Amino acid sequence: MEGTPVTVESVREVGPDTVAIDLETPDEFDASPGQFVLLRAAPDGADEVVERHYTLSSPTVGDTFEITVGVDPDGDLSPWLAGLEGGETVHVDGPFGRITYERDEDVVAIAGGPGIGPAVAIAEAAHDAGHEAVVVYQDDEPAHRERLEALEDDGAAVTVVDDDANDELAAAIESHVDDGRLYAFGFDEFVTFVADAIDEAGGDSDEALIENFG
Repeated sequence: MEGTPVTVESVREVGPDTVAIDLETPDEFDASPGQFVLLRAAPDGADEVVERHYTLSSPTVGDTFEITVGVDPDGDLSPWLAGLEGGETVHVDGPFGRITYERDEDVVAIAGGPGIGPAVAIAEAAHDAGHEAVVVYQDDEPAHRERLEALEDDGAAVTVVDDDANDELAAAIESHVDDGRLYAFGFDEFVTFVADAIDEAGGDSDEALIENFG
C-alpha cells in the first residue's frame, strides 16, 4: 500500500453521521489549514485498497492532525473509519492543495455540509493568530457545534442556516463579504451558489479561495 503509514489516535462523533479522526502526524508533514490528504486503507483486511481525499479540520498539525469524515452507511470506507477505536494504521499522502491559510489576515469561512471541517479549522487558526473570523455554515444537521460555540464565545461571528435557506445564506454572505479573505468549501451546487452570492454582494468570487468537493 502506497503512502506513509500513520496511527489512528482517536475517533469521535462530532455530529449526525460525522466523525473527527485524529491521525499521527508523519515526520516532515507541514500542512496549512485548507489543505487535504489522500487516505488509503484496506477496510476489514480486504484485498482491495480504498482511497479518499479528506481536508484537514485541525488548525495545527503538531503531534496529530484531524480530518472530519461524513459517514455514508453504504460507503466503501467511511463506515469502517467511523468504527475504528484507535491504534489502527492507515496510509496518507500529502498534504495537497493550493488553498491555504497563513494566519496573516481576517477570514470569512463559508461551509456547506462536510466543508465545515476546513472552515472551522481556518477560523480557529485566524483567532489564534489574533485575527477576526467569520463562519457561515449551511447544514440541516450541523457538525462541530462545540467548536463553533467556542469560536462564538471568543468573538467570532457564526451563522448557521438550513439546507433550504438559500436566501439566508446569501444574506449572511452579503453581510460579511468585506470582513476578511473569503474561503468556501463544499460540493459543486453549494460553492457555485456561494460564488454567485459573493459577486451579487459586490465581492469578487475570482479572489475567493473556493474548494469544490465535486
